[in-house]
Amino acid sequence: MVIFLIVLDLANSYTVPLPKEDNTRNTIDSYRGISISPILSKVFEQRVLTRYSKFLSASPNQFGFKKGSSCGLAIYSVRKVVEHYTNCGSTVNVCLLDLSKAFDKMNHFALYIKLMSRY
Repeated sequence: MVIFLIVLDLANSYTVPLPKEDNTRNTIDSYRGISISPILSKVFEQRVLTRYSKFLSASPNQFGFKKGSSCGLAIYSVRKVVEHYTNCGSTVNVCLLDLSKAFDKMNHFALYIKLMSRY
């Protein structure tokens, strides 16, 4: 139980709204949130990543939040797959979802509890 309390304490942060570069309108979409965390949590995260990074891996199909990957690479991959199937005479249906705001509107505490209960 002590470890659980320490993790919750490290998870405390506060969010500061920063205006985007093209802030011509004063709407909620004109700002982006930056979370400021305690330095202790950043040190802890760095130590965990240094120690366990060899056990962590990402899918080759993941493009976001991955070093050496970008939106351009994801677009290129989708384009090549679509070209391959259309050149072979197949029909391609593409469904795109914009999940950019999905994690802004969820209860992060509940997400952490779900993730911790998996292990």
